[in-house]
Amino acid sequence: MSKNLVIVESPAKVKTIKKFLGNNYEVAASQGHVRDLPKSSLGIDIENDYEPKYITIRGKGDLVADLRKKVKKADKVYLATDPDREGEAISWHLYYILKLENKPTYRITFNEITKNAVKESLKNPREIDMDLVDAQQTRRILDRMVGYRISPVLWAKVKRGLSAGRVQSIALRIICDREKEIDEFIPEEYWSLEALINVDKEKKPITAKYYGTGEGQVKLRNKEQVDKIISEVKKETFKVNDITTGERTRKAPLPFTTSTLQQEASKVLNFSTSKTMRLAQQLYEGVEIKGEGTVGLISYLRTDSTRVSEEAEKAAAEFISAHYSEKYQGSKQPAASSGKKIQDAHEAIRPTDVNRVPSELKDQLSRDLLRLYTLIWKRFVASRMAPAKYETTSVKIGAGEHIFTLSASRLFFDGFMSVYTSEEDKEEENALKSEISKKSRLKLEELDPKQHFTQPPAHYTEASLVRTLEERGIGRPSTYAPTISTIISRRYVAKEGKNLFATELGNAVNDIMVEAFPTIVDVNFTANLETLLDGVENGEVKWKTIVQNFYPDLDEAVRKAEKDLDKVKIEDELSDEICEECGRRMVIKYGPHGKFLACPGFPECRFTKPFFEKIGVNCPKCGKDLVMRMSKKGRRYYGCIGYPECDFVSWDKPVNEKCPKCGSYMVAKGNRYLCSNKECGYAVKNAEEKN
Repeated sequence: MSKNLVIVESPAKVKTIKKFLGNNYEVAASQGHVRDLPKSSLGIDIENDYEPKYITIRGKGDLVADLRKKVKKADKVYLATDPDREGEAISWHLYYILKLENKPTYRITFNEITKNAVKESLKNPREIDMDLVDAQQTRRILDRMVGYRISPVLWAKVKRGLSAGRVQSIALRIICDREKEIDEFIPEEYWSLEALINVDKEKKPITAKYYGTGEGQVKLRNKEQVDKIISEVKKETFKVNDITTGERTRKAPLPFTTSTLQQEASKVLNFSTSKTMRLAQQLYEGVEIKGEGTVGLISYLRTDSTRVSEEAEKAAAEFISAHYSEKYQGSKQPAASSGKKIQDAHEAIRPTDVNRVPSELKDQLSRDLLRLYTLIWKRFVASRMAPAKYETTSVKIGAGEHIFTLSASRLFFDGFMSVYTSEEDKEEENALKSEISKKSRLKLEELDPKQHFTQPPAHYTEASLVRTLEERGIGRPSTYAPTISTIISRRYVAKEGKNLFATELGNAVNDIMVEAFPTIVDVNFTANLETLLDGVENGEVKWKTIVQNFYPDLDEAVRKAEKDLDKVKIEDELSDEICEECGRRMVIKYGPHGKFLACPGFPECRFTKPFFEKIGVNCPKCGKDLVMRMSKKGRRYYGCIGYPECDFVSWDKPVNEKCPKCGSYMVAKGNRYLCSNKECGYAVKNAEEKN
């Protein structure tokens, strides 16, 4: 009997796949990549047409030797690594390191680890797709060139241990740009005006919002304008001018792609992108289910396609008909089009068996695995269902020349919302509390004016950063989570709650990248590179052409930066503090969390203490000096030097001016001073602007 060897990536898959195949199949794992570029050097022969120099990854020698023994015993070898560029490259590396040239070798892929999918793939083997391999190889080489050429510049100009990456540098720039936008944001005043109106003497009044006049919508800018409208409206009789009724539908959501799963898991489950991918990997590779053994619960997790197979489509239709009714059956949805190349080798993320409902797995899965599986299952089922339908009512109420409006909606068919609702779907039903018609008698009960101020753009979260990277065509499904993890672990970005903030170190690195390597951190350039990589995958672009065009410009920029760029060194600046252990005058050093005081006698004397940078402003609470501090996650804030006796803190920099309107302390924002009391909203140009 012939012996077949199937090589997969992870040991978890071995257990799942082994039970689908007979005794004449052996399944082994490569445990990811087996060859890579060396860590000790660039690993790319610039003089020899950019040929990469691959070596066996350290620690993989025994594993490779064991795989070679298994290959010798096998009649056929099936390379069954993941169905994407990375997986194709791993198969290619295995082909060479295991010396499979003279052995019948086949490439197989499956989008889900189920018996049918695995057996079907064995019936349809193919050769290794070198276009896919070249696309992955190009990305790896470009990333290596950026990392190994630019990182030493950062070591020389800022501090050792820093790194630059092709995609991580763009992600950092996007966050830094948003932080700058927030810092420079100046709130603008605006007002709203609501009218509480009784209808036909009913007890519950309706609330209508001020719209404008018969000539069009009017924006309320200040109190004087609102007071004038109130004085005019109070003299008028309120009457119904127009009632419009209609119907609107809310379409079912598309099934998850990698990025939409990461975004929704962050919003709904509060999972980081890395946690979402780790759990999804477990669900894909297989989980132990009583009575069934190890079962793959979801399809492949790295995808930007919303396509669903005919088999899965049919199974979902049968499930919906059996558990709901025919009216809940949705029409087949076309896959989403984003205007860019979709990696459509596999489907959207979906359950491998729609009949495996989450409630049945409650005792089989850990809490977090069950929560993620439930989210994926509900989203997929909902995506195959009918739209939700609302009955809408829009009312225009006149008061002289002024117009107030109110809109109401009532859900009369829940459709897909019977299974799944996102944050956007959870809008309140605001059905009219009273029956209203053109003949209704209206009486004004109260006018409610409110002052508001425009808000700055929100800080990025992991979810919104993933969405931005995807929208701008930066990176691919497999790169989002590691990119975010890298900039956080490097302390370029701090995560507080769900929000991401650029640290002082992150801003310093970004400033250098923008000044010395503007192309690398240019969004359009990076997005264009992704398009070129897609061209390599399609066989339309030669991979060496991309590298040949990229490297000379990078080399020139690095040489120029090494020569011209000023050091962002945080010199060992002398302080007024004396070392408590040896009496030397202490110096200011720069660490991952910002500045600290250290003895210049290091390593003989290792004494350190916190550095408090005074900002020349007295604490509004106790009168002592305010100092600039760094949070544990590297974000700058301002606090009292008297902490912990005084607990005053402010994220914005306080200034030596009091608000003339309410007496609160003022803070510097862009080119203005703002009142720290958000309800006040007072703002004035700062001293430099005034002069």
